[in-house]
Amino acid sequence: MRYLWLALTCCGQAALGDPTFENRSSALPDHVYDGDWTHFVGGGVAVFDCNGDTLPDIFVAGGANPAKLIINGGYFQFSDAPLSPLTAVTGAYPIDINADGHTDLFVMRASANVVLQGHGDCTFSDATADWGIPTDDAWTTAFTAWWDDDARPTLALGNYVDRTNPDGPFEACDDNVILWPTESGYTAQTLSPGFCPLSILAANDARGVRTLRLSNDRHYYVKGGYEQMWDITDRRFLGADDGWETVSLWGMGIASRDLTGDGLDEVMLTSMGDQLLQIAGANGHYTAAPYDIGTYAQRPHVGDDGRPSTGWHAEFGDIDNDGQSDLFIAKGNVDQMPGMATRDPNNLLMQTADGTFSEFAATAGVATTDRSRGAALADFDQDGRLDLIVVNRRAPLELYQNTTENTGNWLRVSLQQSGGNRDAIGATINIETLQGRQSIQNVIGGGHAGGQLLPRHFGLGTADTATITIDWPDGTQSQHTGDANQTVTLNKP
Repeated sequence: MRYLWLALTCCGQAALGDPTFENRSSALPDHVYDGDWTHFVGGGVAVFDCNGDTLPDIFVAGGANPAKLIINGGYFQFSDAPLSPLTAVTGAYPIDINADGHTDLFVMRASANVVLQGHGDCTFSDATADWGIPTDDAWTTAFTAWWDDDARPTLALGNYVDRTNPDGPFEACDDNVILWPTESGYTAQTLSPGFCPLSILAANDARGVRTLRLSNDRHYYVKGGYEQMWDITDRRFLGADDGWETVSLWGMGIASRDLTGDGLDEVMLTSMGDQLLQIAGANGHYTAAPYDIGTYAQRPHVGDDGRPSTGWHAEFGDIDNDGQSDLFIAKGNVDQMPGMATRDPNNLLMQTADGTFSEFAATAGVATTDRSRGAALADFDQDGRLDLIVVNRRAPLELYQNTTENTGNWLRVSLQQSGGNRDAIGATINIETLQGRQSIQNVIGGGHAGGQLLPRHFGLGTADTATITIDWPDGTQSQHTGDANQTVTLNKP
């Protein structure tokens, strides 16, 4: 396995400069994700442009505190935006549900979920009832969406512990739900069994087939549960005959990215202890990455606490724009679990030329030890370098400006098409330069309790142009050329 990995990454370019970040947390309004045991998990952040100025804005869960909308004024100036008080929020995902070109928000709660319709000026209104979206009092902790046709999206919800079960909370995982669009709204389908998911992602799997991946928390299913893959077309759970082996872990978050240039996404699963990277094979199967790949990140990398780490949000992104995806992992104790590290630094794992990863969080300045939960890599100042925002439980938000020197070139790609799926969710963006190939699936979901709806970011290294091939959701393909250091908006032919 080790030699296969090296062969697939032999053409990568070495890092151009060691990563550095400047703490800009004081630029954010005060906000803390807090609450009782229903907010031990969650704490997600949604990053999107709510007013069309190309600057990434922020919606962040508050738990027992009201959720907050933060407007990006440029040059690391941020301000509160008016938002109706909304508590019990675990996280949110940006999505254009009604195809009006303005980003909406699906807000997950430990109560009835809420859909906020965006109006293009960073104002929102509750459209849950108007759009016929069923609600209940489940504890929703995971979300993903996809389009089956040119109408409205299908929505999948992951529900955690059934708080009404008198025998709970252990072995009391709730059922998950798929909301299928109808002519008048949505109809709910129970997806069972449920094993307490903290992340769900609809994306093409190692077979190249659109599949719903559920990462489940063993802490509450205890035994008899496992990670799940549900074939969206066949509407069935996959098993060993499909190349999906049984894996059980304390699943917290999902990150998906093609690391080898073969067009298939590797998948990162965060957990307590080992963080599991699964490598997609040409046979449609996944295999665990070799230990010396450097991504298992099972214990704190600074300090003297030798107890296992607890991973939450994971996200791939090219921090130094060298053309190779790096990996950020938010870490933090659930609350005061004695068997796990209590001062648990976040990870910033930089990919090297041979395809292995090396830890840089401490020297980069982002190895904080609060109880981190959600996070996002996004270019908040639009200088071509991915910055970082981190949500902490019972501690303030953190914001870091990427100040890495001697970074490579970059390219951002935004997709647009007519019809109900305006942002071309389900498309794959392929980039090719003399350095090699990269691809990103344009999806909604994954992470831990939050995600982004922004142009997709690629590092180009020394390349100043790239060939861009788009595999559109309807199966057609188009090819384009993009110059470095700009955002390219591509409309489906």
